[in-house]
Amino acid sequence: MISIQNYYGIVDDEVIHKLYNVSKKLFNKRMVHINSTFVGGGVAEMLSTFIPLMNDIGVEAEWRIQYGVPDFFAITKEFHNALQGDNITLSEHKRRAYLLANERFSTFTRLHHDLIIIHDPQPLPLINYYIKKQPWIWRCHIDLSHPNKELWAYLKKFIIKYDMVIVSNEKYIQDDLPIQFKIINPAISPLSTKNMELSDKEIEGVLQKYKIPTDKKIITQISRFDKWKDPEGVIELFKIVKQKCKDCRLVLCGSMATDDPEGIEIYKRVQKKASSLIESGDIILITVENNFLVNALQRASAVIIQKSIKEGFGLTVTEALWKGAAVVASRVGGIPLQITDGVSGYLLDPQDVDGFAERIIYLLQNESKAKEFGIAGKEHVRKNFLMTRLLLDYMNLMNDIF
Repeated sequence: MISIQNYYGIVDDEVIHKLYNVSKKLFNKRMVHINSTFVGGGVAEMLSTFIPLMNDIGVEAEWRIQYGVPDFFAITKEFHNALQGDNITLSEHKRRAYLLANERFSTFTRLHHDLIIIHDPQPLPLINYYIKKQPWIWRCHIDLSHPNKELWAYLKKFIIKYDMVIVSNEKYIQDDLPIQFKIINPAISPLSTKNMELSDKEIEGVLQKYKIPTDKKIITQISRFDKWKDPEGVIELFKIVKQKCKDCRLVLCGSMATDDPEGIEIYKRVQKKASSLIESGDIILITVENNFLVNALQRASAVIIQKSIKEGFGLTVTEALWKGAAVVASRVGGIPLQITDGVSGYLLDPQDVDGFAERIIYLLQNESKAKEFGIAGKEHVRKNFLMTRLLLDYMNLMNDIF
């Protein structure tokens, strides 16, 4: 069972004490989190650990998964992209399908909790279909710094009914909403299969199982096959690195989230773009949903990259830092909160392909610097981005509300 007790020795004793102390006023309070997928992506990963720990410490927490037809998820993927600045044609058909999926879900879902937390745009309109008897919070994990104006105007009529909006970065706060915004950074579980300690033998066994050779230095990006993660740009970047460092291999590992219908299309484009390097064994594409594999890859890689164009927060960066990996990442979204440039990794503009290549090559050739970055990065995560801190943030929030 997942328990707060398991965090002894990982975080400071003071943190454990605060969790027990703050939870006293919340015994028997009931909260529910609603999102649109149980697998793939950082939200599902966080909730899978967060919910049991909340229950362990005395707060009754539940997790509901919104379901819908493929048309609904295609539309909400467009919404996701438009919230990050893409254009969108907001037709009457899309509006009707969006609302209908939420209305149908509401007929099967009783919400009798003391606090309701809705994650991202998919279940946002649910608030329309209930008599509001408790606080509702919208937790948006997306980069809202420059949302599409047409879509934002449409979604605001739902958001305005909420009591609070939680985002991951102060840059995502929207001044045209007369609602309280609160910043809560995401976090990882150091005890999950994705982040737990692995022996060298275990790492070797996992890599062999998935046919990932270790005869060359591994460069890895772990992300969904999503245009905002720029996998096609990573291919071009690797071609530059490969010119100066022949002794390296690129692994792109990304699961297909159940609420992301674009993933397969983008994967096929990446596969086509990298076809010759895939045939030579210099690029390996993986779409398996396996946390042990991600864990082993991050620990075995000489360099982890995250060349995102947009990034709500970037938990894959947090995960890599926790494993003491050297990370080269884009200076976007929540990534700069995690990496101090030149101290615990490198940060660059996502368009600076030559800069990315230069930093990666330097780390491949300077293992001592890579190790130095890894030590600093892991300590920063330990102090700021572990699940115990996320629990404390939410319990403090609940104590303020109740």
